Amino acid sequence: MIETESAHEQAFEALSGRPDSTVFLTAEHAMERFPMGFSLPAEDAWLRGTHWAFDLGVEPLVRELSAALLAPAVMARFSRLLVDPNRAEHEETLFRAEAEGRVIALNAHLDDPERERRLAALYRPYHAAVDAGLSATKGEVLFSVHSFTPVYDGHVREMELGVLFNREDDLAEQLRRALESAGFRVAMNEPYSGKEGLIYSAEHHADAHGLRALELEVRQDLAVDAAFRARLVEALRRFFL
Repeated sequence: MIETESAHEQAFEALSGRPDSTVFLTAEHAMERFPMGFSLPAEDAWLRGTHWAFDLGVEPLVRELSAALLAPAVMARFSRLLVDPNRAEHEETLFRAEAEGRVIALNAHLDDPERERRLAALYRPYHAAVDAGLSATKGEVLFSVHSFTPVYDGHVREMELGVLFNREDDLAEQLRRALESAGFRVAMNEPYSGKEGLIYSAEHHADAHGLRALELEVRQDLAVDAAFRARLVEALRRFFL
């Protein structure tokens, strides 16, 4: 039964940092884990290890970035296939119904009790942990870290990094310049746009705590490369510190 694990074990991992850190890190899709009481049906085995299940490379990147910045962080410990913490509770894609034209069996016949079970066990504890962490720090920027697949729907994505933002145009532009000066290929609001509501978690929590919200997207073939991550972490360290 899922009650045998605490909310911490089920839903999130919190990384410690300095309470006066200017940055607070989040990772909504950091892990592919299916906590106790949840499992992936055999029909969905093809989704394992793919970007549909989690953001490849993000977990080590956030750990390395947290250590470099001495920044607190909260990472989700469950697959986005169970419920997507980067979506509002009312959004249709909170529980993904299909991927690449194939039905996701895990979510094919969700009823209200199962939806509520996942929200109560995973989604809400994760967001509560972010709120608690922000309440205990004096950060200025909530920096959410994600990764994107190099090829999507047949389209090759050439950029290495994407800076996503809604209202923080100036801060996003400063980050773009810093990353490009460090030798990275950067796109603004690509491959997704914060101005189209696609940085939900970062902006939701930043607004509640009076912070500035940015999201970084890293191409997955690069995010899993330790040498690339080291370059990126150093560039972000110089920018934020």
